[in-house]
Amino acid sequence: MLGEVDRSSRGAGLASVLGDWTAGSGPLYLKLTDALARAAKEGALRAGDRLPSERELARSLAVSRATVVAAYSELRDRGVLERRQGSGTRVAAGVRPPHSDGRVRGGQGTAIFQRLIDGPGSLISLACAAEGGAPEVADTLREVAEHDMASLLAEPGYHPRGLPALREALAEHYTALGVPTTPDQLLVTTGAHQALVLVAEVYLRQASTVVVEAPSWPACLDVFRAAHAELVHVPLDDEGIDERGLAAALAAHAPALLYVMPTYHNPTGVLMSEPRRRRVLELASRHGVPVLEDNAYAGCDLGTGDTAPPAPLAAFAGADAETITVESLGKAVWGGLRVGWVRGPAGLIERCARRKALADLGSPVIEQAMAARLVPRLAELAEHRSVLQRERCALLERLLREHLPDWRWRHPDGGSSLWVALPDASADVLAQVALRHGVEVIPGSAMDSTGAHDNHLRLPFTHPPDVMGELVRRLAAAWEELRRYGPSDCGPLRPIV
Repeated sequence: MLGEVDRSSRGAGLASVLGDWTAGSGPLYLKLTDALARAAKEGALRAGDRLPSERELARSLAVSRATVVAAYSELRDRGVLERRQGSGTRVAAGVRPPHSDGRVRGGQGTAIFQRLIDGPGSLISLACAAEGGAPEVADTLREVAEHDMASLLAEPGYHPRGLPALREALAEHYTALGVPTTPDQLLVTTGAHQALVLVAEVYLRQASTVVVEAPSWPACLDVFRAAHAELVHVPLDDEGIDERGLAAALAAHAPALLYVMPTYHNPTGVLMSEPRRRRVLELASRHGVPVLEDNAYAGCDLGTGDTAPPAPLAAFAGADAETITVESLGKAVWGGLRVGWVRGPAGLIERCARRKALADLGSPVIEQAMAARLVPRLAELAEHRSVLQRERCALLERLLREHLPDWRWRHPDGGSSLWVALPDASADVLAQVALRHGVEVIPGSAMDSTGAHDNHLRLPFTHPPDVMGELVRRLAAAWEELRRYGPSDCGPLRPIV
């Protein structure tokens, strides 16, 4: 059970802000200088922020200390940095960005969001673990155009709660899973991410506490950080969130929420067992803590497909337990539909609907009409996607065993990634070396701010086979460079090209 660690002044945290700073031509120290100056200008670094020591930043960026020394010196000459006796190197007091840079202060999802904004470019990016759309999407669009469009166009098109036909389809879907549900217990959102935002807005206040799994996906955790919540991390085992750690965290912190990913956890791929689900709900109910389950990867089964995973947590909830389920069509069908939803108590859904109306007055109705036709086929569509995922997972595992035999991982129960442990190496440093080989890696430090998984990285197997082959070839070259030479810690105080 661990709280958040302030990593803003550490090299790994700063590296995530700089992104692909080595791209382009010119001396390495000038590229680092410009990247740091840009971060200060945009507000990612603020006046008074303390920067890592030269040695630490050099280690995190896998460059010589001389490169960082030269960059810091140039930035002091430009008036961007200043050295204070006894307190290290800081952003100069006169640096005042004109606006917020839009990042979550102290967040870990910066690189992931920025890659979505910028697009993949020439890199093989591992920031996103998602497939292209299922072929049924095009067929469904034609069906909606032929059969539903006239009735959709006959009304204004604003449905803050969600299109009634979709909410009815979702209610039937959950009822069939063993979770009796009515449409007034459902809110349609623009993807699962918006669902998390709305739930956070309703439940969290300044300095609220959220208990989360460690590791977890940083883009989701940043939703809670943006609401100024304190995160308390509880580790996982092969059955899900650790029972003893959870009991201690709930007793010690009186959290506003417990956030878990029970069905194919991201990034580990762990499927929470049915006994653990029951125990989690017992503990949460005893302490009066609402449970927010994120089932974004439900349906992404990497097993034989012969047995269904346990029902959602809500199926095991007693009368005193409060559960909120977030899900979407993003993984099983297509993220481009941007259709997600929240299932929970009717009173909560009403409050979230008010927030939803404030945000966008309702999600696009054509996509919702498509979803209403797709949800009854969700099990079939998910199985089609799982067949492809099993093949690609097997391919990536074979490539890693062949080219990177000393890397280790647990075969995931489901999901779309491998959670890989590096032997005696920092994934943050490998991420910097990998950038120079054309691969963007999301290191474990972004998914667990406690430092317990700094030697891990997430490897999605959602790329086509030829791209995965090239990906592993580049990673193997980066790993060989790191193992053979390591990040240089010395060198002449001169520009390094």
